[in-house]
Amino acid sequence: MPDYHDDLRLAHVLADAADATTMERFKALDLKVETKPDMTPVSEADKAAEELIRTSLQRARPRDAVLGEEFGSEGSGPRRWIVDPIDGTKNYVRGVPVWATLIALMERGEGGDRPVVGVVSAPALGRRWWAAEGLGAYTGRSLSSASRLAVSQVARLEDASFAYSSLSGWEERGRLNRFLELTRACWRTRGYGDFWPYMMVAEGSVDICAEPELSLWDMAATAIIVQEAGGRFTGLDGVPGPLSGNAAASNGLLHGELLSYLGD
Repeated sequence: MPDYHDDLRLAHVLADAADATTMERFKALDLKVETKPDMTPVSEADKAAEELIRTSLQRARPRDAVLGEEFGSEGSGPRRWIVDPIDGTKNYVRGVPVWATLIALMERGEGGDRPVVGVVSAPALGRRWWAAEGLGAYTGRSLSSASRLAVSQVARLEDASFAYSSLSGWEERGRLNRFLELTRACWRTRGYGDFWPYMMVAEGSVDICAEPELSLWDMAATAIIVQEAGGRFTGLDGVPGPLSGNAAASNGLLHGELLSYLGD
């Protein structure tokens, strides 16, 4: 099995630099915010963090490709870094601390592209999560000060905690009734949103979560962390990994029931 220790260490270095950039502008009164063609916001901090990560990758991994939310795709080859400089920009620009930088490395294999390294860093929360293929998933302040993650063992939907982002996406796709049926079947539901539900699945504090529409940069890092914590991460079509354009994550024990309500 390939050794991803060096790539994981690099991802932490990139996250440290991004954290410094994003925190410097968090809650700044003169923060510049624009509206992208898809009507979502982008701040100067989003762009600065991604530029910093790209520049660092050009020096450290010049042969690797990069895909980022703000500046698109660059390079080609079997290894590709996936970057979301600020996942949760709407929170960021309103001063809500639930946002994170997502950094992942995907590698091409016989079964197609798969994430092999992932770091999710949420500096305003003082939290970071990470994983690498075959090495497990962890949370902590640093590589040397961390605790291993493990998903829950909840096996009944009526005992499960379900996290989601919003109702509108499910309604737009004609699945709101199925979504509401699932919420009624669960013990508890909360709309945490963005990266956080997936990290809570990996920690075992939430049992299932799903979103109807996502981009690769929203999912690549979270997917490997959930998987290395012992859970399952698929599209709503049940295909493993972050390539389906939407997501279903669970502790594994409840995945079939989750897809029976919300799956394609």
